[in-house]
Amino acid sequence: MSEINNQRLNGMSRGVVMALGLTGLMMAINQTFALKLLGFYPIGNAFLYYLIGIFLAAALLCFPARKADVNRLPWYDWLLATTALGCSIYLGVNGLRMTQEGWEFFAPIEATMTASLTLLLVLEGVRRCGGWAIFAVALVFGLYPLYADHMPGFLWSNSFALDETIRAHVMGAESIIGVPMQVVANLIIGFVVFGIALTVTGGGDFFMNFATALMGKSRGGPAKVAVISSAFMGSLSGSAVSNILTTGTITIPAMKRSGYSAEYAAAVEACSSTGGTLMPPVMGAVAFIMASFLGVSYGEVMMAALLPAILFYLALLLQVDNYAARKGLKGMQPEEIPRVLDTLKSGWPYLLSLAVLIYMLLVMRMESHAPYYATLVLLVISLFRRHQRLSVRKGLDFMYQLAHNIGNLVAILAGIGLVVGGLSYTGVAGSFSRELLLYAGGSIPLMLAAGAVTSFVLGMGMTVSACYIFLSILLAPALVAAGLNPLGSHLFILYWGMLSYITPPVALAAITAAGVAGASNTRTSLHAVRLGGVLFVLPFLFVLNPALILQGPVDRIVLSSLTAITAIWLVAASMEGYLYRVGNIKHLARLVLLLAAALLIYPEWISDLIGLTLLGCCYLAHRVAWRRLPTDRPHDGLERQTEGR
Repeated sequence: MSEINNQRLNGMSRGVVMALGLTGLMMAINQTFALKLLGFYPIGNAFLYYLIGIFLAAALLCFPARKADVNRLPWYDWLLATTALGCSIYLGVNGLRMTQEGWEFFAPIEATMTASLTLLLVLEGVRRCGGWAIFAVALVFGLYPLYADHMPGFLWSNSFALDETIRAHVMGAESIIGVPMQVVANLIIGFVVFGIALTVTGGGDFFMNFATALMGKSRGGPAKVAVISSAFMGSLSGSAVSNILTTGTITIPAMKRSGYSAEYAAAVEACSSTGGTLMPPVMGAVAFIMASFLGVSYGEVMMAALLPAILFYLALLLQVDNYAARKGLKGMQPEEIPRVLDTLKSGWPYLLSLAVLIYMLLVMRMESHAPYYATLVLLVISLFRRHQRLSVRKGLDFMYQLAHNIGNLVAILAGIGLVVGGLSYTGVAGSFSRELLLYAGGSIPLMLAAGAVTSFVLGMGMTVSACYIFLSILLAPALVAAGLNPLGSHLFILYWGMLSYITPPVALAAITAAGVAGASNTRTSLHAVRLGGVLFVLPFLFVLNPALILQGPVDRIVLSSLTAITAIWLVAASMEGYLYRVGNIKHLARLVLLLAAALLIYPEWISDLIGLTLLGCCYLAHRVAWRRLPTDRPHDGLERQTEGR
């Protein structure tokens, strides 16, 4: 999309978008630090309206209305962007009066007309940035108050008139300026700024070199570099597709050169980039929204997501290592691998800024201020380092990326706000959760299965943030009411919504990576499903066992972590058909290992004991079979190929 927008915007139009980005950033900093620049300090809902207008205008300029406009900026986009700004200024100026006089219920005719234009522009913004699927969801649920009295059973509610619905969505506190937009304004802008600052000052190159220095020498080194570098970059960008288009252009060709097939290389990058959405410290926008919905600090969400993310990337590393061992693939050439110390010397400012960010998040609990301070530390240090210094060209690129990325977020989340508002105003959200709990009959496995399928299906046509927000309103309350851990329930929804990135038929991350690799979309998606198989298991692990999200006694957390790591090792061995100290294994042994992994996953010491016994039986059977082989058979530790031939 950035390439399209680079062609679409140039000269004055690109300058206008950068000016919008700078204005929005200054307004966010002014509000966060209460600077009152030039005496300007909007109160209440005014700040949110101004931000929506600024970044919605930027989105309407950056993203085309139709394919014919990808290389040009037509006059009507200028008109729409100007209208968005004008409407937001009107709403912001009258924000205090709106609250005091209850415009949500009764407003002057000009206010209702302005609200109508704003609603139409929000729908157009979500269509351009999120696609037709999210647009349809926003439209259907946004208009739900109009026809709620015609719905059956628990879906019934009192209906609203058209003007009442419009005013509720635009001037009420639970729709387009609800929790999603409040999170963008108060938290996400700062973290987007930090992520872009890392990128434009060369952070991507540093993390790539650091991953290469750590993993390049080992067998299958390029694949492991892809996993580690995508974990680093994905944790900062929170976007699977943009991660593939940056790190993937380097890692995928390197994997192909070392012997990986194009499909396998693309699948590794797709899975690695998808997992970045779950990887602290930054994760994606959805983590901040989750913290607001749960009423907890972002640090708590970050710590809860840490161990599952580590387990996911550990599973990927084990699988690519097993694949390399089975195929006899080697590491990278010594001349291609930088020294660890040299890499750290050149990139310590990035690590320092990350340390500042994490310290302020976890210790000082300053979520809204932390990314700005971390960005300031990075930019000040970069002034004294020629290759990392923020030049004029980099500064302009910084502002363009800021306007583009936040504009995309604002357009989508304002549209999803219509879903939240429609369900909240009619009260259907609470009824849906109660009915789901009733139909499940208190069966937690049934509710989890239904939740997994629903999250997965919705994730096919929606962004992760949109899918999560929708289901956190409808499904999460039912899971919590059934007795499951609240944070684990919300993470469960997030993980399953994210699976559509690597699973056919949508598989957006897999298809993007296949395009970079010149590989088959279908085969890449199938490889990605096998590599990301642990993602299908992990949500059930931590929703049933809160110790895996670091909640509970320390001894329980340690024991659960060890059994989970063992289970993931066995899943990787089964998926790739290779077991350490054994070599290639047959299908029967792979099934036994899967069964052992399933037993270890279940949070009960008896099942753990049975699972470990099955693992011991596999090794014992191999030892017995090995002793019966002819004495001239090769005998070489990890490279034994006894059962696979």
